[in-house]
Amino acid sequence: MFDLSSIGIAWGSVLMLVMMIGLLLTGMQLAFVTGFVAIFFTLCWFGPDALPLIASRTYSFASGYVFLAVPMFVLMAALLDRSGIARDLFDAMKSVGRKVRGGVAVQTLLVAVLLASMSGVIGGETVLLGILALPQMLRLGYDRKLAIGTTCAGGALGTMLPPSIVLIIYGMTASVSIGDLFKASFLPAFILAACYIGYVLIRCKLNPSLAPIPSDIDEDDEPNVNYFKALFFPLLSVATVLGSIYTGVASVTEASALGVVGIMISAVIRGEMNFTMLKESAIATMRTCGMIMWIGIGASALVGIYNLMGGIDFVEEVILGLSGGSALGTLLIMMVILLVLGMFLDWVGVALLTMPIFVPIITSLGYDPVWFGVVFCLNMQVSFLSPPFGPAAFYLKSVAPKEITLGEIFESLLPFIGLQVLVLSLVIMFPELAMWWQ
Repeated sequence: MFDLSSIGIAWGSVLMLVMMIGLLLTGMQLAFVTGFVAIFFTLCWFGPDALPLIASRTYSFASGYVFLAVPMFVLMAALLDRSGIARDLFDAMKSVGRKVRGGVAVQTLLVAVLLASMSGVIGGETVLLGILALPQMLRLGYDRKLAIGTTCAGGALGTMLPPSIVLIIYGMTASVSIGDLFKASFLPAFILAACYIGYVLIRCKLNPSLAPIPSDIDEDDEPNVNYFKALFFPLLSVATVLGSIYTGVASVTEASALGVVGIMISAVIRGEMNFTMLKESAIATMRTCGMIMWIGIGASALVGIYNLMGGIDFVEEVILGLSGGSALGTLLIMMVILLVLGMFLDWVGVALLTMPIFVPIITSLGYDPVWFGVVFCLNMQVSFLSPPFGPAAFYLKSVAPKEITLGEIFESLLPFIGLQVLVLSLVIMFPELAMWWQ
């Protein structure tokens, strides 16, 4: 076995990056790429005696108590997808879209906020809104790009709004309080949602042809809605999960379990709970959490070995050198790196690969790691919508009418990406928007 340590950390970093890119281009999954590269560098840099270090790193990641919250919130989303709660919620809020131009799009965004506050997983929300809201807006004569952009951007709000899975993974990786992250992200998430709503209303005001007001005939065709049944259970779920966290009654892990129990009780009362629903939800949860777990194992092993190689000090020197030692310049360089990585890698991989390196640098510069978590989530918001691999666009494409192309979806998202960058800039310039609760 040859000794790679003789080439130094700079060339070692280059070789590591080239190996990862090369293996990813072959189609190998990120989890196995990071795991393979970690083992390769362990053997070639430190020798076989260092292999137990990989096992200790992966065990510490997988055995974290707070990690239990991830499958719980994913299960909440899976149960929500398979119940009629989201459909009834959308129908109950149809009065919002009746008399206001652009109101159905606003209704879609409001429902998106509530769904995001119940689950924190973007895939299911985007698909649900694509099934419920997009066909209705197209039927009513809404501009296609406005309808597509509203649906897709609204579905991705789960990245920011508590109980966001992204925030949970960041909190685990950065070793900061997830409860504090939930508090910090609350206001920026609602500012972002308000920007979406304001954009829709202003555009429809300036160009009424973009969003016709539904006629009385359309209203008569709508079935009567039981508002208590439609609104009580979602609002109770949100109040149970977020209320227990914010008041300190329960930890994030305990609150996630309460949320699952609440959704299951709601489904039982609504007469929707059955074995098939439970089985499908459990399988979907295992698939999602298995992906997160494997990526986490590989990434934590790779980052751990890279740190032992002296990687953190090297990256810090490079970034500080490029920024001229400026704290703001360093932060902006990190934002660019995250934006680029987010276009090509899953957010789980981006978080687990970069945060163990970036957070110590940010802390040494005097920034609050909780605030940086909000900034990171806003950055991932952009990556969820950005071409070429924005996952929200692919989720929507899976349920959109066949005539809607992926290119049209990405084009429709450009104004919303601009709003995301605007809110990201505001939180960077005014940190108190995230730290209002302190």
